[in-house]
Amino acid sequence: MRMNTILSFEKSIGAVAFRRENGKIKFLLLRYLGGHWGFIKGHGENDETDEETLFREAKEETGITDLKIKPGFFGQEKYFYVAKNEEKEKRRKVGRGWWIFKKVYYYLTETNTHEIVLSDEHRDYVWMEYNQAYNRVSNLNSKKVLERANKFLMEI
Repeated sequence: MRMNTILSFEKSIGAVAFRRENGKIKFLLLRYLGGHWGFIKGHGENDETDEETLFREAKEETGITDLKIKPGFFGQEKYFYVAKNEEKEKRRKVGRGWWIFKKVYYYLTETNTHEIVLSDEHRDYVWMEYNQAYNRVSNLNSKKVLERANKFLMEI
């Protein structure tokens, strides 16, 4: 019989995706099913490298296949949440904890893609300039990542 654990430590890889339009930078925000706004992100599968995870997640969540990584940027967020309902039951069945401490490591990525094809993990998306995007992003950790990304872009 498999022992169920309560606590999980998890790593995800994410992308702060942006595109240039008429001399302006627009950031991609995704609205998750829970209602919050954030960035592309997900877990690695099998023996994927972080970059392979990044490109796969971007394609699965948005349909974007032309991401270019901007070297030199580092962003991360850490948070804790408790899985509920269906997610909690799925985690129990496979022996994963439902109290999750997560670290997300972000790449800054550029794309020429305008139209997004959302996965079933998301409700909506928007492309926004920095100030609007900063106000739309739901949590403080993500705001800090966006702020670092914008500052990085202004300096290169």
